[in-house]
Amino acid sequence: MIDKGQNSMELLFRISLRDRFLIVLILISSSLFAQVRSSMDTTLIRIGEEIKYTIEVEADTTALVLFPEGQSFQPLEMIESYKVDTTYIQAKYRLIKKYGLTQFDSGRYIVPSQRVMIDDRAFTTDSALVEVRDVPVDTTQQKMFDIKPVIEVERLPFNFIKLLKWLLPLLLLAGIVYLLFRRKKLKEARERQLPPYEEAMKALEQLDASEILKENRSKAYYSSLTEIVKRYIDREVDDTALESTSDELIDRLHLHKDAGHFEFDNETINKLEKIFKRADLVKFAKMQAEIGQARADRTSIEEIINETKDVLPEPTEEDLLENEAYVEALAKRRNQKQWFQGIVAGIILLVLTAAVYGSITGFDNLRDKVLGNEMRELAEGRWYKSEYGNPAVIIETPEILVRKEIETPAGTKGVVHSGDYFEYGKFEEAFYINVITSTLTPESTEGQGQDLEYLIEITLQGIENAGGINMVVKKEEFSTEKGIKGLKAHGDFNLKLPNGKIIKEKVAYEVLAFQQDRGTQLISIVYKKEDFHASEIKNRVINSVELEIRNTNQQKPKKE
Repeated sequence: MIDKGQNSMELLFRISLRDRFLIVLILISSSLFAQVRSSMDTTLIRIGEEIKYTIEVEADTTALVLFPEGQSFQPLEMIESYKVDTTYIQAKYRLIKKYGLTQFDSGRYIVPSQRVMIDDRAFTTDSALVEVRDVPVDTTQQKMFDIKPVIEVERLPFNFIKLLKWLLPLLLLAGIVYLLFRRKKLKEARERQLPPYEEAMKALEQLDASEILKENRSKAYYSSLTEIVKRYIDREVDDTALESTSDELIDRLHLHKDAGHFEFDNETINKLEKIFKRADLVKFAKMQAEIGQARADRTSIEEIINETKDVLPEPTEEDLLENEAYVEALAKRRNQKQWFQGIVAGIILLVLTAAVYGSITGFDNLRDKVLGNEMRELAEGRWYKSEYGNPAVIIETPEILVRKEIETPAGTKGVVHSGDYFEYGKFEEAFYINVITSTLTPESTEGQGQDLEYLIEITLQGIENAGGINMVVKKEEFSTEKGIKGLKAHGDFNLKLPNGKIIKEKVAYEVLAFQQDRGTQLISIVYKKEDFHASEIKNRVINSVELEIRNTNQQKPKKE
């Protein structure tokens, strides 16, 4: 980019001494001449209508013109102050300033003369008479109408789809949370499970405290009684007891006794078998058991549990150690599982939160918040308004531009009085801006003059030299908010990197060129075309452009 600045400085600032002398002579002669005229589009209005009051000034291009501001048109009220319209004719400015005036009371009013300052001289406009009339209302001719009755308006149909978009994520989240807490609750209940013998005794106590027998519900009583003893045997003797039928369980107890696993007494097994058979009759044959028999069977079940507990072998030291290691491993697996479930729940919650947030604020916004976006941070961060170069370019940027030192080319010695170059970013990045300003020496004699078209072409050539290919160029006039006119070039191109790789994503550019008596101001911006925030930054920078006025910001007419 430095080469571009050097080339532009070498070619930009060659204005002949003869042209500057002609300009000085014209300025001296024209500074003695200025005209101020005023006019109104009408002198008769109705209450509240607008009068267009116009002040037209013809003055030298170097003159400082100040128009009336504020409520200086009393007794009329100024409702709008329009932007100054500037034209350039015969080395003079023609400035047209319009005001919108009105009055809300009828009568005749005098618009006072207005003062216009041109440099240090004051010019006044003529006063004028304005008539404001009432709006005629003829109630005899105007038809009267009754007040219209109230009309019922149909309610808009309820938007179920919009409701579902909000409810479904919330319901899904609530369901996941419920399942996780429910599972945790069941797991904690299992962990709080009593040892087998204590669990069986407590279950028998709860059965005694129930009113099942008094209500003659024999089936429910025997179902609970057999389940208690089966659960105890399942946990201590045979882990298939709960899934086995009564006959199958009795056969398996005999097998355990014959194999020597447990020293069961035959009388204990026979007693259990009789209770099972009686329970089957009650449950499946609908036999009604007597209360006394049911209580006797309950006592027998407690004895069977006690006898089974007595014949169970005492755990050896090795068994205890293995059991302890098993408990530790089980606890470790339990902790790992809890961590895994927590992580999964957190991920699900995060995804649901992101989905809801993205659906409300936009997924691009979500992506920027999570992954970060340098262009967005620049656009929404602090901005700086600064002056750059001479004649000064005043712009607002997200970062302060950095001055780059450029050696004045040998061919411009004695021609270029001063030149300044400022930039931010790199040409191949998402956003790049540079500002070039320069002035020529009064003693320079070389050069044939130049126009804004020529300055734009030099800048575009610099973009091509930096790797821009397939360039699309559009040109149009540009005017700052204060009416300073220049030339704008804009379009897009593909960027070819030094390694020969061509970036498919389009790069956009915008160049503003302004020329004064002995000064030139250039503003160049290059940014990614599809980046919304980069485009937003560009627009804000362009809209903030202000210029130091040295003599004229207008392009001088080409010589035939």
